[in-house]
Amino acid sequence: MHDDLIARARTWLAEDPDPETRDELAKLIEAGDVAELGERFGGTLQFGTAGLRGELGAGPMRMNRSVVIRAAAGLAAYLTKNGRAGGLVVIGYDARHKSADFARDTAAVMTGAGLRAAVLPRPLPTPVLAFAIRHLGAVAGVEVTASHNPPRDNGYKVYLGDGSQIVPPADAEIAAEIDAIASLNDVPRPEGGWDGLDDSVLDAYLARTDAVLAAGSPRTARTVYTAMHGVGKDTLLAAFARAGFPEPALVAEQAEPDPDFPTVAFPNPEEPGAMDLAFAKARETDPDLIIANDPDADRCAVAVRDGGQWRMLRGDEVGALLAAHLVGRGAQGTFAESIVSSSLLGRIAEKAGLPYEETLTGFKWIARVEGLRYGYEEALGYCVDPDGVRDKDGITAALLITELASELKEQGRTLPDLLDDLAVEHGLHATDQLSVRVEDLSVIARAMEQLRRRPPTELAGLAITRDEDLTQGTEKLPPTDGLRYTLDGARVVVRPSGTEPKLKCYLEVVVPVATHADLPAAHANAEDLLAAIKRDLSAAAGI
Repeated sequence: MHDDLIARARTWLAEDPDPETRDELAKLIEAGDVAELGERFGGTLQFGTAGLRGELGAGPMRMNRSVVIRAAAGLAAYLTKNGRAGGLVVIGYDARHKSADFARDTAAVMTGAGLRAAVLPRPLPTPVLAFAIRHLGAVAGVEVTASHNPPRDNGYKVYLGDGSQIVPPADAEIAAEIDAIASLNDVPRPEGGWDGLDDSVLDAYLARTDAVLAAGSPRTARTVYTAMHGVGKDTLLAAFARAGFPEPALVAEQAEPDPDFPTVAFPNPEEPGAMDLAFAKARETDPDLIIANDPDADRCAVAVRDGGQWRMLRGDEVGALLAAHLVGRGAQGTFAESIVSSSLLGRIAEKAGLPYEETLTGFKWIARVEGLRYGYEEALGYCVDPDGVRDKDGITAALLITELASELKEQGRTLPDLLDDLAVEHGLHATDQLSVRVEDLSVIARAMEQLRRRPPTELAGLAITRDEDLTQGTEKLPPTDGLRYTLDGARVVVRPSGTEPKLKCYLEVVVPVATHADLPAAHANAEDLLAAIKRDLSAAAGI
């Protein structure tokens, strides 16, 4: 076993085109570090519906140039076999370590395979790439990003020509083509021959952002903005300037791209502490709201003053606010969300007489809803211009929420005031999440198995009226690894994360509210119920 491991590592080393990872791997082989080599050569990073995502380093279980070249070659073979030979593949990338290298390798592989390749001019938000695919008539797109993962990670996200991310069976078919590549030496990689795009694609994207706002709407709300050390700043500032909003006050320490993300433990606005600098800036400048993007700017976080304190709005709250705003503007078309998001969207759509759809988790599903006008997911993802970007877009979402804040400001009201109105109209829909990060993935498998073997019959004293194992699929949903419990006045979805080593449990309670005076009691009741559901669910899952 030991000799076999060393032999596989040596074979990999001989083909590795990157001096950094070659050096790293040579040292591990020389030291005979069997434990570390076993981790890196114990399998291959799995190509799935999120593409690839993993820690940077040498070996098939890490993100590196060898793994990316294989992924690109597999995608090229898939496109060629599916009648897309000679088509255009557009490639974008963020500012993480190795992202530019991975983008260049992808362009070389596509060119070598007889496809045309075009690379965005510099690190830009993921939604610009999603826009560029349809704008340029590409057959596919690749975004090199690990979104809001830790600094040591990178990733590889694949879109097809419709401008939305891959879904089954395309992911399995591409994975099979990747597995069929015997040696990197079989993959032609010319030194040039692809296009470097200029700013015209970005300009076209920015021109499109104007369309999300209503002509003549108020543009007075003042914002604090953080790019979370990512690539959002320049594009967001340009979009806000075009729209005529006051220039956002920047969180200077996080404004420029920095792959080491020095001021945050995790570069995700949802993580504790990530917004502290933004809150400090807000206390200094007294804006109407805080806007944050994640590092690739496809997500948008919003914080508001509530009482005397600043607080992050939940994704579900922003999702409902944007929906109410669009309904108020007379939007037509289908409203859609994933099964882990708040059922309030369905109530808003129903009252407005609009079609409503629920999908599996991820914008790869939401973006495919027929006649989509607006889609959102509780993890801070919003699609407000599906004709332009069939994916979540943190830039256009920021414009739309700032327009809504401006309209409310003109009336002497705030975003929390509108949330209160929605609670009185539809019931208080309070959501929370129980999220367990693990080192050992078997912990997640055991928790799911325990819940399937001994499903709870009640949580927080509420009877479970329906217990669904989503691996079976439903009338409307394809199979997925998840469990859904419907309770009297509550809902729980449990699923392993698709992009991180986490077990995620999504909780929602709905508390009727008769008048605005009843809101404080309803909020207290909802908090107690959510805490009790969390406690009982943890016990049932053994986590």
